[in-house]
Amino acid sequence: MSEKKHHLHRYFFFFAIGFIAITLLELAFRQLIQLDQSLSPLLFPAMTIFLLVFHVMVAGFMLMKYMCDKKHLYLVAIACAFAGSAIMMIGTLHSFPAWFICHSSSVANYNDAIIFFTFRNMMMAMLFATSVVLFRQQKWAERGAGFHTMIVSGIVFFTLLMLLLAYLYSSYNPLLSVSLVDNETHAFTRLWNHFFSWLLVALWALTLIMLLRVTQLRNVFWFSGGFFCICYIFTVIFLLSDRNSDGLAWYQARFFEATSTLFIIFTLLYDIFNLYRDSRNKYLHSYQNSIRDPLTRLHNRSYFYDTLVKQLVEASALRPVSVIVSDLDRFKRINDTYGHLQGDKVIQFVASVLQQAVRVDDVAARIGGEEFALLLTNTTAQDAQNIAERIRLTIAGHDAATSQQQLPEPITISLGVYTATSPSLSAETCVERADKAMYQAKETGRNRVVVWEE
Repeated sequence: MSEKKHHLHRYFFFFAIGFIAITLLELAFRQLIQLDQSLSPLLFPAMTIFLLVFHVMVAGFMLMKYMCDKKHLYLVAIACAFAGSAIMMIGTLHSFPAWFICHSSSVANYNDAIIFFTFRNMMMAMLFATSVVLFRQQKWAERGAGFHTMIVSGIVFFTLLMLLLAYLYSSYNPLLSVSLVDNETHAFTRLWNHFFSWLLVALWALTLIMLLRVTQLRNVFWFSGGFFCICYIFTVIFLLSDRNSDGLAWYQARFFEATSTLFIIFTLLYDIFNLYRDSRNKYLHSYQNSIRDPLTRLHNRSYFYDTLVKQLVEASALRPVSVIVSDLDRFKRINDTYGHLQGDKVIQFVASVLQQAVRVDDVAARIGGEEFALLLTNTTAQDAQNIAERIRLTIAGHDAATSQQQLPEPITISLGVYTATSPSLSAETCVERADKAMYQAKETGRNRVVVWEE
């Protein structure tokens, strides 16, 4: 019941937003016309050209998305709808050649324009409805290449058929004819007013109902598709409200078409942005996994050495680079006595202490089982020794009984420090010297810090 109420709220929100958007677009159009009446003769072809470009862009976006994932068969229907629409708009522009040279519009073929408009709307409404059905039956894409090809071929064939019919019924072909506008009086005929206009309204309304029912407006894309259907219903209503084909209704309808298509383009751009963001996040997540130790989330051995090589290039007396190598004392006994799970807790505790001891530009890494290394940039030997001493005291002074991090027993750590003041030594040599200092700390009693000396 709660899910049904959620859907009702979503539909209410959709229609409320649609009503507000239609009202604002109507006010914007009226304001645009009132600004300069002299723009009106050129406004329709200009808006038609913009709309043609927008439809080509949407068709290209849909086709590219389909090529990336061919399971989404419904994208083919939408791509063909916008591609076929763009082609028919070329015929519409050809019906008004005088508008491009600012002559009288009396030479315009209004009947051809409304024929292309009618077939374009029928084609788009039916292809949109087809896309909704294909979205509902997405499993059809898994039935094999033959079935997949049959659906794509059927969509392409239907698009070409509608293009052919629009051409045959226009004045370019003498075999078939239909009169929707009287080119002498510019008045719409009864056939348009009483049949084709209401047919288009019914087709778009049926498509909208199917879209709402099947998709339930689950994402922004289908929300924009529903708004697109509403705008096209109003484009036909605007034409119905005007008795003559040379009135403002043409401009108003084209304005709504261009705006709704632009909204779909913005939706597709938003979708591309989300895909880019998700892809980038996955890449960053994958990269972090490749340079970090899975148990401690410290950097791994390869990242530590790569960074050390880069830092040593700029090492000098004024910009020393210090390396601290540390190893837990008697860690094997903890694993043998308490098990590896308790050993992992000890490793993770030490890792957290090391991570808190370094700065943002420093590197804390796990380079072995219980062996860790720190890379401290622009840090002198004395400062590095002080940092190592604080780490040692923190680990040795940890009270397992009172701390939230329960350890099986008190632990200690031995640390060796080496500071490079020139780029002459390799990264391996620096780590080796810090490692020797660490072993000297173990040999002299453990739980101490030793600085490497010649």
